[in-house]
Amino acid sequence: MGDKVLSISDGSFEAEVIQAEMPVFVDFWAPWCGPCKAIGPLVEELAAAYEGKIKFAKCNVDDNPSTPTKFGIQAIPTLIIFKGGEVVERITGMVPKAKLEAALNKALE
Repeated sequence: MGDKVLSISDGSFEAEVIQAEMPVFVDFWAPWCGPCKAIGPLVEELAAAYEGKIKFAKCNVDDNPSTPTKFGIQAIPTLIIFKGGEVVERITGMVPKAKLEAALNKALE
């Protein structure tokens, strides 16, 4: 994981995501998931592009079962954008960069 993407856990989720001052993009993933590995570099790239505007985080669903359950994660990767502690966008699966950029830009409006 790059230095621009925070690794979060069930314990740190509330402070890092729900109470964050800026929008937060959370990648729910697992090490064994092929599409999760494929989208990883794209998440890193977007984290660099949106640095200072949107916080980026990854949550390993195997190590942190309660947070994915709370948000109804049934497939990974699931990418959720939170703003003011609320879910404003939810994307599941491998999607084009343009779709992620559109969702991120919408969260900044």
